Amino acid sequence: MTDTSPHPGSAATDSSARAWPPKKKRDLRALWLVGPSLALLAVVIGYPVVRALYLSFQADRHLDPDTGMFVDGGFAGLDHYLYWLTNRCMSATGEATTCAPGNLATDFWPAVGVTMFFVVITVALETVLGLWMAITMSKSFWGRSLLRAAVLIPWAIPTAVTAKLWQFIFAPNGIINSTLGLDIAWTTDPWAARFAVIIADVWKTAPFMALLILAGLQMVPGGVYEAARVDGASKWQQFTRITLPLIKPALMVAILFRTLDALRMYDLPVIMISESTNSPTAVISQLVITDTRSGNFNSASAVSTLIFLMVFVIAFIMVKYLGADVAGNQNMPKAQRSSLRDRLPSLRSPKHPSGQDAPPDVPDAPAATGASTGASGSNGAIGETERDRR
Repeated sequence: MTDTSPHPGSAATDSSARAWPPKKKRDLRALWLVGPSLALLAVVIGYPVVRALYLSFQADRHLDPDTGMFVDGGFAGLDHYLYWLTNRCMSATGEATTCAPGNLATDFWPAVGVTMFFVVITVALETVLGLWMAITMSKSFWGRSLLRAAVLIPWAIPTAVTAKLWQFIFAPNGIINSTLGLDIAWTTDPWAARFAVIIADVWKTAPFMALLILAGLQMVPGGVYEAARVDGASKWQQFTRITLPLIKPALMVAILFRTLDALRMYDLPVIMISESTNSPTAVISQLVITDTRSGNFNSASAVSTLIFLMVFVIAFIMVKYLGADVAGNQNMPKAQRSSLRDRLPSLRSPKHPSGQDAPPDVPDAPAATGASTGASGSNGAIGETERDRR
């Protein structure tokens, strides 16, 4: 009987050895280094989120329609979420009805609208002003360090102090009305109160945006601008085709952080205007605090969970689709890796007759080649003549 097994050293044996490499022992040093931090984050962040989610499905102290007595706890299902999202209240007989005007749930959607209004307007204004301040502070001039320190003063002031300061400014007999000769009720008129909060918030947090954008501007090499000036790029072309593409990751991270912070706005409108949930500047966070003070901890946990989901969805969209590189490991887009002339198509050098870009201030390639060939040929001829004479 013929032996068909592969012999040692044969091609079949070598290929099978290459197909099954030996397993390497897993290195767990990285896990030991990161493990304590992950455990700390799980306790500090994970437990409150899970606890709030659990409490949102539990009932608050309520009146039992069967016994006519107040009872604690119990599984409530989605009652708290329906209470906030659909204004569904429970009557004394246990029937679901629409909440009456003045109930806290009726202020939920107006507060959501006011919060989104504040987020869009404040973040847009702060981005524009922050970008302008960052570009100004990135230039070299006398007193730049003093300017950088002075710009950060509004951001360093506590929010409560900022709110009282602007409350005095927007008072009926405050600086704004007295200086400009106006008679605007900044703290009582609905739209005037909203714009007063926007002005105060932009004044305080625009330096924060400028600080983050300035960090991105420091990473842009100066040689890129020098090459753009040599190629004849204008200031606007340098800004739109060099500055903005290169600082986009830092700019999107700044917008993300500021958006998440604006969604959790609370102290500025409360101290500056009113803590009432039906005020024209009431935001979502005020509903949480008011419901908690009323003893409805589980209902407040439900609205807190809704705020968390809202923040999570917005952050996911900005990181996934809008290029907010929070981790700092995003690959540079291909457009940013292209040459300066690819970013400035209107300033491309003239074409060579062969169809390729001709280097500036360099003689025609064939002519230069011919000249060098002729020189080398003449040198060779002189050398041969001298050898013949010898």
